[in-house]
Amino acid sequence: MRRIVSPINSRTDRLPPGQHWTSKLHILGISDPPDIDLSSYRLKIFGEVEEPVVLTWDDILELEKVELIADFHCVTRWSYPDVEWIGFHVDEIKKLVNIKDTAKAVMIHSLDGYTTNIPLEYFFDEDVIFAYKLFGKPLPADHGYPLRLIVPKLYSWKSAKFVSGIEFMPENRPGFWEQRGYHILGDPWREQRYSV
Repeated sequence: MRRIVSPINSRTDRLPPGQHWTSKLHILGISDPPDIDLSSYRLKIFGEVEEPVVLTWDDILELEKVELIADFHCVTRWSYPDVEWIGFHVDEIKKLVNIKDTAKAVMIHSLDGYTTNIPLEYFFDEDVIFAYKLFGKPLPADHGYPLRLIVPKLYSWKSAKFVSGIEFMPENRPGFWEQRGYHILGDPWREQRYSV
């Protein structure tokens, strides 16, 4: 298993402005965790791709495993250091689909109706993974079971829980919180909390 330590953990300004360290991973979301049967769970990859792909849970577990160590920064001003995730790196997606040159961003879709958008250059970064384990144990329901996107360089609302779809888009359109006033990108070191 490949191990990745996020570059944000070695920054001299490791704690972004306006944040404080906390001793636990807080739980925030738009709904209660959905009931999920892994035998019927599917991850759809679609949009600006040559051929859409649908993965079963068994397919996901066959992808190369990586461990990611990364600080976790919430827009509500708390940060948790050195979170340990296990899952698969986003580059595995490039092995599964041919992404069209017209793709500029992705929309992550969740089982509870949540969505969030990420520009392609942030999505295919060195420390972005889809996680199914947290601190060595299966991802708890309230932390996004069965699959959660982890994007360490952006505020944690971009790290969508209960992931069920990856849509490649020709333009960067806003997701759930972005439509409600959150910043279109969400860089913690630039304090991109809200649209102005």
